[in-house]
Amino acid sequence: MFDLADKLRVAGRIDDSEAIYQALTRDPDLEIRTEARFRLGLMLAELNRPREAAVLFRALLDEKPDAPRVRVELAQILAKLGDMGAAARQLRQAQSAGLPPDVARAVDQFATALRSFKRYGASIELALAPDTNINRATDARTIDTVIAPIDLSDDARARSGLGLKVSGQAFARFALGARTAILPQISASGDIYGASQFNDVSARAQIGVERSGLGSGRATLSVGQSLRWFGGNPFLRMTDATLDWLKPLGKRNQLTLGASIGHAVYPINRLQDGLLITGNIGYERAFTPRSGGSMRIDASRQTAADRGYSNVAAGVTGVYFRDIGRTTAFTSITARRLIGDEPFFLFPENRREWLIRSTLGATFRQATIRGFAPIVRLSYERNFSTVPLFDYGRKTIELGINRAF
Repeated sequence: MFDLADKLRVAGRIDDSEAIYQALTRDPDLEIRTEARFRLGLMLAELNRPREAAVLFRALLDEKPDAPRVRVELAQILAKLGDMGAAARQLRQAQSAGLPPDVARAVDQFATALRSFKRYGASIELALAPDTNINRATDARTIDTVIAPIDLSDDARARSGLGLKVSGQAFARFALGARTAILPQISASGDIYGASQFNDVSARAQIGVERSGLGSGRATLSVGQSLRWFGGNPFLRMTDATLDWLKPLGKRNQLTLGASIGHAVYPINRLQDGLLITGNIGYERAFTPRSGGSMRIDASRQTAADRGYSNVAAGVTGVYFRDIGRTTAFTSITARRLIGDEPFFLFPENRREWLIRSTLGATFRQATIRGFAPIVRLSYERNFSTVPLFDYGRKTIELGINRAF
């Protein structure tokens, strides 16, 4: 059957060849299914149908994760689609299992070539999100102040609701030479609720210059502007500059460094206007062909006209993922500390907070439709604050779809 399918492909009878391969992908014998998916994936890639090819390669890897050749093919397709991060991650997972010398050299060459791809790309995610606290507010009815207790209105207290979460981005890469590229990007996200006064929408546009080969890594300098609306009203406008550096460490590891400085304007409360300076360091590792993880440490300094809004903050985030059959399970946890410069008006203490956030989720590729797969996230968030207005708890469930590769 494989010989017949190959002959039909060579003869230009692509539909007939594809039909045979598709039938063989459902064969009860694992080796036959594997070979059929691999050959069909290569054919679809040649026919400029990369998303379908990527889904097939991913399904193959779900059943045979120790298949470095397939991971390399998948990485090439992801790179052509513009998803450089996912492509590099596939290469690290392939290398985690150990490669023959000739294959290892080819993978190293491809890893280097990733830095010079000129591509356009876009992604989107949609999810329904039941939320116990859509406005991240306290559930207290009354809070104490330096003057007298104050009763809170219903809008100022925790509200539950069902929302639609939407996020997406689009980007391009314009090569200026072997090692330099221009990278424009736009992104947007929104939490939309029936009670429109709690709608939270953000958008960002930026353009950057990327330079590879700096310290065996890749550096990107970007400038951009971010906008945010809350309840349909302008909430934040920020203009910033960002410097990022990515460096592979051996075959399985990757180091990232970043820093930014921006000027924030809050139209509804100009006392919050000021600078925001941030820095971060991240480390990612492929443990096995089926699993990996990362850790990120970040810090920030925010200034404001009212020093009650000025603060320093730092946090750490850990992520772990593992492929279990055709499901990718993942978990993350974040701990963040914030300390304000001075007390807010009406409150006796400086703002001091501990934010804890944890997420558990999974992507179910067995239900893939047109390159998208269902995703489920369960999240818990708890902010302990000396300022009662900012002391809250929150639980969310997200049921959505995103790209399956």
